[in-house]
Amino acid sequence: MAKMNMIAALNSALKNQLENDENVVIFGEDVGYFGGVFRVTAGLQEEFGAHRVFDSPLAEGGIAAVAFGMGLNGLRPVVEMQFADYIFPAYDQIVNEIAKLRHRSGGEYSTPVTIRTPAGGGIKGGHHHSQSPEAQFTHTPGIKVVYCSNPYNAKGLLASAIECNDPVIFFEPKRCYRGPFYGDPHNVPTWNNHPMGEVPEEHYTIPLEQANIVQEGSACTVIAWGTMVHVCEEAIKKSGVDCELIDLQTLVPWDRDTVVNSVKKTGRCVIVHEAPKTSGFGAEMSASIQERCFYHLEAPIERVCGWDTPFPHTTEWDYMPSPQRIADAINRTQEE
Repeated sequence: MAKMNMIAALNSALKNQLENDENVVIFGEDVGYFGGVFRVTAGLQEEFGAHRVFDSPLAEGGIAAVAFGMGLNGLRPVVEMQFADYIFPAYDQIVNEIAKLRHRSGGEYSTPVTIRTPAGGGIKGGHHHSQSPEAQFTHTPGIKVVYCSNPYNAKGLLASAIECNDPVIFFEPKRCYRGPFYGDPHNVPTWNNHPMGEVPEEHYTIPLEQANIVQEGSACTVIAWGTMVHVCEEAIKKSGVDCELIDLQTLVPWDRDTVVNSVKKTGRCVIVHEAPKTSGFGAEMSASIQERCFYHLEAPIERVCGWDTPFPHTTEWDYMPSPQRIADAINRTQEE
């Protein structure tokens, strides 16, 4: 085991895959010589050559289209969309071509394409570098949607994504790359609990359909993914409530059994995500939980999310769910 931050863990996963499978190739904007804008692919071109790790033009639609062709012809492309906000020019290729090939071909062909992309706020990126568009892909059959939250699951989930025969959108919370803040850095101390983690240097995988129970509890189920998992940890401490915290890890297919069993046990539920509330993935989860847990619920399901506005620049800490907003929601579920 080695101490790694999320960047190092992701880099280690990519290195393992390049070593173990000659069909794995990595490309995207600045991922080759420069090593990626966040340095996730640093050193890989030097070690494995420019024929396996290389730069692409600044054309996301073209990146997705080339990856589609590569996957169709036996390669396992891993592409980086430099920011999740930049993925939209590739949307047509992803949802109309990559996602649908297995169905259109009656299972004869598949596209083992992994699309990595940094998502979320917390770095003063403004509205073109801070969005969380995961819900827009959960609506598309044929794509798996994964959202890591810490160094250990980042490596294991990425390995599973690359080895999966179906396309995977792999969201990486940029606020967690080197150790995030859980609140306004001017008013709250730097989050120092999880910037580094124990990560095996060798290859391992984490099942894509499996949620992780971060901590067990009996009074309320709190569900989150990405950076919000760590914000929820702080919120639970503030609330003083015995909460069970679930890191969803994979949004499609999401681990309904783990979530439903937890809510049936606690009778209460809070869902937290950074994306806007309206039509966010929390809405789908809330409906599904209500369908399966109606007679076990002791309080309305709460959602704590980003606001229904473009992501702001100067007030981003007011936009993102804070420990206090989440704690307030947890405490509302305890009211008689």
